Amino acid sequence: MNIIEAIILGIAQGLTEFLPVSSSGHLVLLQKIFNINLPSLFFDTMLHAGTLLAVFVVLWKDIWELLKRPIQKLTGFLIIATIPAVIAALLFNDTIEEIFKSANILGWCFLITTVLLVTSELLSRKAKNDGSIKSSEKMNWFDACFIGIMQAVAILPGISRSGATISGALFRKLDRDFAARFSFLLSIPAILGALVLQTKDLLKGKASDIAEAAESASQAALAGIEPLSVIAGTITAAIVGFFTVKFMLKIIREKSLFGFAIYTGVLGLFIIFDQFVTRFILW
Repeated sequence: MNIIEAIILGIAQGLTEFLPVSSSGHLVLLQKIFNINLPSLFFDTMLHAGTLLAVFVVLWKDIWELLKRPIQKLTGFLIIATIPAVIAALLFNDTIEEIFKSANILGWCFLITTVLLVTSELLSRKAKNDGSIKSSEKMNWFDACFIGIMQAVAILPGISRSGATISGALFRKLDRDFAARFSFLLSIPAILGALVLQTKDLLKGKASDIAEAAESASQAALAGIEPLSVIAGTITAAIVGFFTVKFMLKIIREKSLFGFAIYTGVLGLFIIFDQFVTRFILW
């Protein structure tokens, strides 16, 4: 993989990690389209580190408030909402890995994202019209658990994590701005969890992208990929992620999710058509 390919994947990660269009689905898609044989685990770890940095920079005030007062309702809600995804990852890790490799349900998962976005947008508008929108102060443990279950479902490639969690918050009639902020704060333990698991696999030498014959740990980690490509992809993911988070916060407050729903719907139908009819690009 060269620097240009790394930058393309960095842009994809930075954009799609926070846009409600599925980062995992797009990375699988791009790998197949460009026939990029990634050292997937190591490079994916670095891309996630870049997007994690972006969240910290944009939401540093919210994060600082949590660090100053860790014992508060919001902290508890974030913990509750994280648990379902942790359970799903532990129970179905092998199955999920196979799904990523095959991409057989990728198109259908994009369509699920479309349904979530459209349904949540309609319900949010209805709640606004009848005055039943809930502020962050009125959030309860069931709201957090429901959002967490939505995040667990989004482990599948093609189902957007941010789209699912924002939709979950809107399903529960939470304020749109808070729904977006909670989703992005919830991405921190999700991304950290992915980093921990990936680092654990790297240290154990289980990753397929580590060359067994490498002479040192650093050579093993970077086997098959230029160090500059790793750096370029990571920096790109961080910069693009920064602007994407700021953009999404504004979109959620002032616009609608229908544009993203149209995009994921068209993309999902295209992938399904290619999978079963043309078999030209992806299979």
